[in-house]
Amino acid sequence: MKKVDIFNHFFPARYFEKMLGVAGDYSDMGKRVRNIPCLTDLDLRFQIMDAFEDYVQVPSVANPPPDVMAKPAVASELARIGNDGLAELVAKHPDRFPSFIATVALSDPEAAVSEAERAVKELGAGGVQIFTNVAGKPLDRPEFEPFFAKMEELERAVWLHPARGANHPDYLDEDKSKYEIWWTFGWPYETSVAMSRLVFSGILDRYPKLDLVIHHLGAMVPYFEGRVGPGWDQLGSRTSGEDLGALLKKLKRRPVDYFKRMYGDSAVFGSEPATRCGLAFYGADHVLFASDSPFDPEKGPGYIRETIKILDNLDISGEDRRKIYVGNAERLLKKRFD
Repeated sequence: MKKVDIFNHFFPARYFEKMLGVAGDYSDMGKRVRNIPCLTDLDLRFQIMDAFEDYVQVPSVANPPPDVMAKPAVASELARIGNDGLAELVAKHPDRFPSFIATVALSDPEAAVSEAERAVKELGAGGVQIFTNVAGKPLDRPEFEPFFAKMEELERAVWLHPARGANHPDYLDEDKSKYEIWWTFGWPYETSVAMSRLVFSGILDRYPKLDLVIHHLGAMVPYFEGRVGPGWDQLGSRTSGEDLGALLKKLKRRPVDYFKRMYGDSAVFGSEPATRCGLAFYGADHVLFASDSPFDPEKGPGYIRETIKILDNLDISGEDRRKIYVGNAERLLKKRFD
């Protein structure tokens, strides 16, 4: 069975060179990505991929977001360079990379809309990746809404990737996060907040055909289904000075239904309990295979191997397993794989 890895990362050579030129001293995830050889070494990436039968990748660029590495105009240039580079990879190695996920710099909203259209219509991108905030701004700000409108028009999904650094403190009286809490717990929280803002801002009501692929199997949402479901059905009962109950009545669905409309990927660092939890929440129609390669201790193959092992051993039907490995990717990317 074909295995389509829909959330993994690679830096095209020109993108990596430009990134080092404008943000070579960027810390935290910047430090991390500069020290992973198979993020830039194509031969090493192929060696990793060769260990798995019928395995292909749909790459996107990795953290940090262009928006935090450079001012808007340069961030947009970075996005264009990255998209051109990934499109070249697909053209040269379609048996390895049958599609790619573009990126845009939402700090330059008009350019982001234009680049999304160019990437899909001219370069053949299967979707567009954004991050959970735009240099600290929430995604539900009015200036970013034209991007979501364009993605619905293009009939391509948005890949949502977390972004948070050590400069985001764990407590208000501190200057920075400790012990990499900003990553371990901060990223799932950051992702869940971004999802929630898209729900309660009404963006998903205004763009009912917009698809969202949420990294790391929906972050905190599946585990907190009780709070997201019955808990948020009581929105406003715990808040003074603001009529959130009126907001709840404006939504066309229960809050939990919007979250279930999204898609989650299987990139949970080889955790079987997390995989089962996410699958129970989203269902096989809304889970896609992903490894987050190459962000693992073994420089690439570990998470791929463990994720495949987990998915292969789940007590699910062959039809559902095919949906996760390839079928849902075919539907979202508008492409047949086998």
